[in-house]
Amino acid sequence: MYEAAPRPEPAPGEVLVAVHAASITAGELTWDATWTDSLDPGGRDRTPIIPSHEMSGVVAALGPAVTGIGVGDEVYGLLPFVRDGAAAEYVTAAADILAAKPVNLDHGAAAAVPLAALTVWQALVDHASLRAGQHILIHGAAGGVGSFAVQIAADLGARVTATARGRDRDFVTGLGAHEVLDYASERFEDRVHGVDVVLDLVGGETQARSWGVLRPGGVLVSVSAPPEVPQNTAQGVRGVFFIVEPNRAELETIARLIETDRLTPIVDRIVPLTETRAAYEALQAAHKRGKIVIRVAEG
Repeated sequence: MYEAAPRPEPAPGEVLVAVHAASITAGELTWDATWTDSLDPGGRDRTPIIPSHEMSGVVAALGPAVTGIGVGDEVYGLLPFVRDGAAAEYVTAAADILAAKPVNLDHGAAAAVPLAALTVWQALVDHASLRAGQHILIHGAAGGVGSFAVQIAADLGARVTATARGRDRDFVTGLGAHEVLDYASERFEDRVHGVDVVLDLVGGETQARSWGVLRPGGVLVSVSAPPEVPQNTAQGVRGVFFIVEPNRAELETIARLIETDRLTPIVDRIVPLTETRAAYEALQAAHKRGKIVIRVAEG
């Protein structure tokens, strides 16, 4: 539903952001946190809600006790999932989770970055400790998160094998993958062995089949479903599941990668705010390359 809502007021430590663009994520409307005040089942209902938790915009007002940020600053960030999102003209956010927008991006491209790039950074750096010379298998490499995963893994110096549709092979190779396997016609476990890290963006059968390609001591990191390590898996293999968190310092690192042309956000399409519902429906109905962005204001 598209309707008018009151302009929010920033609380102490918060800023009011005039949103220029927001980005949406597959599955977002099925998360408990989207509709309640908890990441876990059983939270208190907070409907009606405003969706979309990554945004780029301009600081319009400061709440009490805010320092280090000023009215007119261009910022981008990931909003907590248990609060209203950015598919609106204004949103409030804690000042300490926002970072300066990459100077070489417009707001539409910047809005495509926070959730996806932070997910990848936290998966590969914080949880997998991916290092130069290691081998990583990335599932779902052409999507909004996957397109960042290939670029960041390659920039870290890893050898990247990716799964994607056959028609996305050249696209994913261009992102930095050394090898791209068509998941519709090739069984990755027949082609890949002894990898250090698997990044699972797909879940289900793909996750279950991935354990056998890990080397002893390898790690499978999933944002799709909590992994359960089978008994017959190589020695020392572990599984990690996590939910991405806002992080200003990591956004600043990501911005530097973008500003030095080491990382490029991929935008599938940009739609006006009035077509937000259709944009969410498109996430379920069609494969895409990169993120779907909502244009809230020009600029």
